Amino acid sequence: MSSAAQTRIKVGIVGGTGYTGVELLRLLSQHPNVELRAITSRKEDGMPVAEMFPSLRGRVDLKFQTPDSAQLDQCDVVFFATPHGVAMSQAQALLDAGVRIIDLAADFRLQNLANFERWYKMPHSCPAILKESAYGLTELNREQVAKARVVGNPGCYPTTVLLGLAPLLQGGNPLIGTDHIIADCKSGVSGAGRKAEVGTLFSEAGDNFKAYGVLGHRHHPEIAEQLERLAGKPVGLTFTPHLVPMIRGMFSTLYVRILPEALDTDFQALYEQHYAGESFIDVMPAGSLPDTRSVRASNHLRIAVHRPQGGDQLVVLVVQDNLVKGASGQAVQNMNLMFGLPESTGLTHVAVLP
Repeated sequence: MSSAAQTRIKVGIVGGTGYTGVELLRLLSQHPNVELRAITSRKEDGMPVAEMFPSLRGRVDLKFQTPDSAQLDQCDVVFFATPHGVAMSQAQALLDAGVRIIDLAADFRLQNLANFERWYKMPHSCPAILKESAYGLTELNREQVAKARVVGNPGCYPTTVLLGLAPLLQGGNPLIGTDHIIADCKSGVSGAGRKAEVGTLFSEAGDNFKAYGVLGHRHHPEIAEQLERLAGKPVGLTFTPHLVPMIRGMFSTLYVRILPEALDTDFQALYEQHYAGESFIDVMPAGSLPDTRSVRASNHLRIAVHRPQGGDQLVVLVVQDNLVKGASGQAVQNMNLMFGLPESTGLTHVAVLP
């Protein structure tokens, strides 16, 4: 038997009552190398997980515990599916106990402390840990993620934008103008989290379509920071998110200008070669129009590249499930890499249709 098959990973989840938490449970409960040890919620302490989430009956027999009673320090890795600020408050104690951390919030995404404090309205409590953390977009940062003690899982919108543009920027030699990149992005309502807010009530979000965060969104500095790293220079980014009346799914349309010296590039071939061998990135045939149903409940991200009228503008279409590749599936992919498993372990689910 291979060492990968023998690997057992003791997993804890902090904050398992939201959509990313239950999605983590769905994925990890079917993972062949995972032993779920603890899941925390102060409010729901003592409640069986399957009572809150009947979809997990027969799969997860844990009860919610308070963080103090959960013995998270006995885990190999702890996922934080919590509001911003929680992971950094507990990170040092877990690291001291030899536990690795994957944070699905923003505590370890932004290296620029001023930007973090501006957009998340709190000081960063552990900048030294932030400095050593890896940005957890596996396809761009495999070596860093594999060695990391702390991984900051990327935001859902940044995942689509960065993977959609990476082939055009990789190596610090952009094929596109970097002064005016447009990211026109749409997400299902689950991206807002599992909480009561007027804007996500059925009567408000249903049969409706609206933009938000037009003057500024906290994912903007995250995208810009990583694009600058890829391009090797500052970028100009216009990022506009929209809310669409569906539960899960994300569609990002990216508009860029091709540099004069790159006009002869075969961009379809470029993308196919760049993502050849990637388990979860599907570069679709020329002329394709991907839809969100094609990735629903899967860890796949699909990309289509278009060049209208053969001109100097490139339009890149990207779809993913915001809760899987955009959050919990990406986190499991990072865990696999951190523990020496094939990245696709426990993540081979086929998209749900209809």
